[in-house]
Amino acid sequence: MIIVTGSILAREDSFEDVLRSCLEHVERSRKEPGCISHGVHVDCRNPMRLFFFEQWADEAALRTHFAVEGSKAFVKSLKCRIGETPGMKLYRAEAILR
Repeated sequence: MIIVTGSILAREDSFEDVLRSCLEHVERSRKEPGCISHGVHVDCRNPMRLFFFEQWADEAALRTHFAVEGSKAFVKSLKCRIGETPGMKLYRAEAILR
């Protein structure tokens, strides 16, 4: 399994628009093959920060997700709205209890 984490810092004047876009991306991504979970959450200490947590079946599913036009357009739109490319980290995970 591949785990993806990421966060963005929205501006107050565009927060609602950015959040709406993030939620649309999450809903679209959840329907993709290999998506185990995909969510966006508001940081309880900084309500302008949005945190992403995703789980993908494997690297192939994640690569396919990154290649989807909707995903590319989402990242591009965030870059325009927040002034930077969203940061993310990827992790390989394996179950230790079965």
